[in-house]
Amino acid sequence: MGRDRKTIRAHLNGERAPRQRRQAPDAFVPFLDYCRQRVADDPHLWASTLFDEVVQLGYRGAYSTFTGALRRYESSRTASPAMRRGAGIAR
Repeated sequence: MGRDRKTIRAHLNGERAPRQRRQAPDAFVPFLDYCRQRVADDPHLWASTLFDEVVQLGYRGAYSTFTGALRRYESSRTASPAMRRGAGIAR
């Protein structure tokens, strides 16, 4: 398990409560409105082109993180070809 037996015992005995890790803030969120607007303006926009634009605006994440965030935040909408898995991977 990767934990000391005394720590496990303390948790089981109710002497300690397990800590939950804080989730890091999503670096994509500040660019979400911009991305939604760009995709609305041009539904055939390639993800790689949009990535280049948000990098110029200050996005510091990786391309794979960016495309994952596009899929995650746009999953409730109809995905354009640029949002589908694999589209625009070649840069």
